[in-house]
Amino acid sequence: MRCESKRRFLLLYATQKGQAKAIAEEIWQQAGAHGFEADMHCISEMDKYNLETEKDPVVIVISTTGTGDPPDTARKFVKKIQDKTLPPDHFAHLQYALLGCLIDTIPVSLSLLGLGDSEYMFFCNGGRIVDRRLQELGAQHFYDTGLADDCVGLELVVDPWIDGLWLALKETLQLQEEKEGMNNAVNPASSSLSTAPHAVHELKLSSEVQNLKLEDEGARGSDTLSQKADDISIVAPARDTKPSLVHSVPPVSQSALNIPALPPEYIEVEFQDTQGENPHLSSLISEGTTFEVPVTKAIQLTREDAIKTALLLELDIADTAFEYQPGDAFCIICPNNVSEVEELLDILGLSEKGDDFICVKVKQGTKKKGASRPQHIPERSSLKFILTWCLEIRAIPKKAFLRALVECTSDVGEKRRLQELCSRQGASDYTHFIRDSNVCLLDLLHAFPSCKPSLSLLIEHLPKLQARSYSVSSSNLYQPGRLCFVFNVLEFPACPSRPVSRKGVCTGWLAELVAPLLHPSKNSLDTKGESSLIEKISLFPRPNNAFHLPGDPSVPFIMVGPGTGVSPFISFLQHRQKLREHHTDWEFGETWLFFGCRHQDRDYLFKQVRYLASIFDFLHFRDELLCFLENGTLTHLKVCFSRDSSTAEVAPPKYVQDLLRLCAKEVARVLLKEGGYFYVCGDKKHMADDVSDAVVDILSMEMEADRLEAMKVLAMLRESKRYLQDVWT
Repeated sequence: MRCESKRRFLLLYATQKGQAKAIAEEIWQQAGAHGFEADMHCISEMDKYNLETEKDPVVIVISTTGTGDPPDTARKFVKKIQDKTLPPDHFAHLQYALLGCLIDTIPVSLSLLGLGDSEYMFFCNGGRIVDRRLQELGAQHFYDTGLADDCVGLELVVDPWIDGLWLALKETLQLQEEKEGMNNAVNPASSSLSTAPHAVHELKLSSEVQNLKLEDEGARGSDTLSQKADDISIVAPARDTKPSLVHSVPPVSQSALNIPALPPEYIEVEFQDTQGENPHLSSLISEGTTFEVPVTKAIQLTREDAIKTALLLELDIADTAFEYQPGDAFCIICPNNVSEVEELLDILGLSEKGDDFICVKVKQGTKKKGASRPQHIPERSSLKFILTWCLEIRAIPKKAFLRALVECTSDVGEKRRLQELCSRQGASDYTHFIRDSNVCLLDLLHAFPSCKPSLSLLIEHLPKLQARSYSVSSSNLYQPGRLCFVFNVLEFPACPSRPVSRKGVCTGWLAELVAPLLHPSKNSLDTKGESSLIEKISLFPRPNNAFHLPGDPSVPFIMVGPGTGVSPFISFLQHRQKLREHHTDWEFGETWLFFGCRHQDRDYLFKQVRYLASIFDFLHFRDELLCFLENGTLTHLKVCFSRDSSTAEVAPPKYVQDLLRLCAKEVARVLLKEGGYFYVCGDKKHMADDVSDAVVDILSMEMEADRLEAMKVLAMLRESKRYLQDVWT
C-alpha cells in the first residue's frame, strides 16, 4: 500500500559480497527524510515486484563480478530481460538511472548504480548489461547512470550520486503527477509529494561546535549527542601539522560535518548455558557442493630470498565428485587468523566466553526495514566459530560502521575523529588513512581505545568472510585425481595507520597449514619416512564460462602470464600435451607463452621444480616449461626478468608487454589472420592494462590504422570471447 504522506519508489539491489546491498540500505535509510518511501528488494525476489506493471520509480544498485558478469543474485533477472522475444517497447513505461559497482511514468523511473573498478576490463559490466538491455526494451533514464570505481573509492561516486537522486526523483514524480492531474482533471497542488521542509537525514555539526544533534526521525527517533566547544579544542593541538588516522588538521578539524544517519540496530545476541556442535562449514556456503580434501604435496617455487613466496599445493580429489576444466577456478573456505580472533575477543572483554554458545536473532521493535539474521550467521553456534569462520574481521570498515562506532566511543577527541572519518568533509582522510591503508576493525580499536562496540554491532556491520578464489594449475588428464594451484603468500607491511604487518587471510593460513610439508621434521615422519600430517581444506568449484582452451584444437592461441599468472596456463599445456598424445591424427595450432618475473634465479616458476618424495630422496622433474617446449606442446616461450641487471648493449625486455611488442607481427597474425585466442592472467593493476595497451599498439601498427580503430578491433575480440582475462587485484 502507498504511504499517505510519502511517495513510493521501488529499490532493487543485486549483490555478490554485500556492497550493493549496503548502498541500497543507505538509500533506504535516507529516503524517509527526503519524503520518499523505498520499497527495497533483492533483484532475485521477482515474486515481490513486477517491472511490467510497476507504476512507481525504480532504483537499481548492481555489482559486477568475475569476468564482467552480473552477480549471482541477478542472473535470473538478466536472463528474463534478455529474452529475445520481448518487443522493443516492452519497458516503454519505464524511466530509469543506474548505479553499478565492481570488493544497480506514468513511466516507471529506474535509477541504476554500477559498482566496479575502472581498471577492470569489464568495468561495471554487470550494470552496463542491465542498462543496455533496458534501453533496448524502451526504458528511459530519469537520472544519469553512476559507475562507482572500487579502485579509487566507491564513495567518491556513490555519495554525490545519492545526494542528487532525491531531486531527480522529486522532479520525475512531479511531472508524473502533473500528467496524472491533467488526465484526471485533478489539481497538481493536491499531489501527495510533500514539499514542506522535512527532517534532514544527517548528523550536522555547527561551525561554532555547539550541540550535535541527530535529526533522524525516520531512522532512530530523537537520539541526541552533545559536545562542547571546550571538548573539541583539545582535538587539534597546534604542534601536530600532519593528519593521521587518529588526528585531523584544518580544514577538516574545524569544519561543520555532514555525517551519515545512525544505522538502526537490528541484531540481538544471547549467551546460552548449554553447549553443542558448531555447524558444518558447508552450511556457510550457498554456491554449491563443498568438498573436504587432503593436501598431499606442497612445494615452494621461489627461493628464500625472493621478494614474494610462491607455493604450489596439490590436493587429492580422487574420492570426490569434484570436476574441473583447465582454466576453471575454485574457492577455498578459510578461517580468520587465530591470534587476531583471540585479540578481538580480548578487546571486547569476551576472552573467557569464546567457546560459549550464542543465539543470534532479530531485535524486537527494530526500525530496520525487512530486518533478518544475516544468512552467513548461524542461529546458534559458539562465539569463536562466528568470529573465526563467519565474519570478515579484516574488512575495511564502511562509513556506516564508523558512524555506529561513534556511539560506542567515550573519549571526546576519539569520537570527533571517528565522526570526521565518516563525514563528507573527511572523505579524503577516510580514503587515505582507512581505505588505502587497509585498516580493519582491530586497527581501529587499537587506535581508538575508548571505543567498545558490542558483539551485536559487529554482526550487523562486518561482512561475510568470503571464500578465496584460485585458478586451477593442473589437468585431470595429466594428473587424474589431483588438483594443483599456485599462489603468492600475500604480505601487508606495517604502515602508520596499521602498525603491524600481516599475511593474507587465506594465503597466510595455507602457508602455516602446509609448513610441515615444506619443512618436514622427524616428529612429522612415520616409521616409513613419510609424512604423517595430512591436512584437509574445504573447497567448492567455481567454473569459468569463458577462460578455457579453444574448442577447435587447430586454432592457435597466445598466453600472457607473468608471476603466478602462469598458473592456469600450466593446466592448459598439461591438457594439451595429453590431447596430443591421445589424438595423434588431430591438427594442433601453435601456442605462445609470454612469461615474466623479477629474477631468473629466484622467481622463475616451474623451472627446476622438485617434488619431495621423502625426507631422504628428491624426485627431480625436468624443467616443466622447457619440457613442454621440447615435446612441441608449447611452440614459443618468451621470458623476461624485470629486476635482473644486464650488461648487453641493447637492454633486454623487462616486462611481458615489451615481449609482445617485439613479436608484434606474429601476435597480429595470430589474432587477425588465423582467428586465434589471446589469454591474460595475473595482476590487473600493474600488468593487464599494460598488456591491453600493447595489443592496441600492435593492432594499430600492423593494420596501419589509428588507435581508435585498433581499440574497436580489440573490443570485438573481447566480445567474441577471443581476448580473455583472468585477473585479480
